[in-house]
Amino acid sequence: MSKAPIDRVIQPVNRFIHQEYTSGIVLFLSVVAALIWANSSAAESYHHTWELPFALRFADHVFAYPLHIWINDGLMAIFFFVIGLELKREFMAGELSTLKKASLPMVAALGGMLVPALIYVGFNYGTPSLHGWGIPMATDIAFALGLLSLSGSHIPSSVKVFLSALAVADDLGAVLVIAFFYTAKIDFGFLLWGFGFLGILLAGNLLGIRRSIFYLILGIIVWGCFLFSGVHATIAGVLVAFTIPARTRINESEYLEKITSRLKRFEVAIPLHGPLMTSDQHHIIEEIKGLSLDAQTPLQKIEHTLHPYVAFLIMPLFALANAGMHIGSNFFSELMNPVSAGVGFGLVLGKLTGVFGFTYLMVKFKIADLPDSVNWKHVLGVALLAGVGFTMSLFVSNLAFSDAEHVDAAKYGILLASLVSGTAGIIYLRSLAKG
Repeated sequence: MSKAPIDRVIQPVNRFIHQEYTSGIVLFLSVVAALIWANSSAAESYHHTWELPFALRFADHVFAYPLHIWINDGLMAIFFFVIGLELKREFMAGELSTLKKASLPMVAALGGMLVPALIYVGFNYGTPSLHGWGIPMATDIAFALGLLSLSGSHIPSSVKVFLSALAVADDLGAVLVIAFFYTAKIDFGFLLWGFGFLGILLAGNLLGIRRSIFYLILGIIVWGCFLFSGVHATIAGVLVAFTIPARTRINESEYLEKITSRLKRFEVAIPLHGPLMTSDQHHIIEEIKGLSLDAQTPLQKIEHTLHPYVAFLIMPLFALANAGMHIGSNFFSELMNPVSAGVGFGLVLGKLTGVFGFTYLMVKFKIADLPDSVNWKHVLGVALLAGVGFTMSLFVSNLAFSDAEHVDAAKYGILLASLVSGTAGIIYLRSLAKG
């Protein structure tokens, strides 16, 4: 098959996008860009850009917020929607689908949340900054998996599965923490409307509605209701994700049988001379497309479609809007304040001891076994990478604090801790190949 000129541009880009580590690289470059921009002569423009007003009006309701709020509360709702799709998929047929499979990564994630939170509380007990205890609880799945993929081919695939399951369970915990502890005053009227539209989405699922546009339109309405209710709008993303159908219309054997019969029909169809096809051939291709759609679940189709936009647009844009902070001569002294220290030690030491310690206890008391081909050295490497808490930690810091100084202090701790944990994790895991 001959390649069009545009293919020579698109194919290398597609190969780059589908590498496991590329989203982590793009996210890292966005952080670097934000830091350079915020510490350059154009620093004023950095802060001014994200404060630009943007408004949408629906009937009597006006959505009027600065650009960074649209990113944090709007675009990040799509990020959480994809997390919700991932959670539902894992609960239905993945590493969290049975109690035996889920017990080890979920308990490891629990340890990786409780210990960092306790360390943060230890540094901030009795101070107004105590409310930030949820900041060091999260693991950044894109960064962690990207670093793991850079650790070498000697790392068993089961290690990646364990880290993925742990990070997914960690995301679930972070969503629950946001929902129960970082929600503002609730307007129950809007909240009831939101749950009412969620009910319609569930009914659509049960009735067999599979068109993405149905879930898109009502999902946006649910997001708006949650935004006005005071419950953080990103929670709407997760809840809407759980209403997306996860069933196929035809099973694998039926799909193969019907596809095979149509391919045979296509093979014997008399072609036209030239680049065009006959109407019969076109009709067969349309039937194959319809069968392929019936053999897919809407959940996996939507997740696959949205993933590149989340990984290469939404998360980098979030990083660009939130990672920029001034690094002055007092940077290292700032790291000694309770917020920075609590976040930093919570992510580096808390994640390490929590993930490794709770995993060890589960295996020691024979409640669960280590996955196949995974040893304790691998678990230690995973526990180190779990300290990379970038995206979700930054997100929670914006919810936890209204004071800019506390937010910046949290960012100092998040960036330094993620750098330390990520560097230590990748160096340690790469060293295992030499052992």
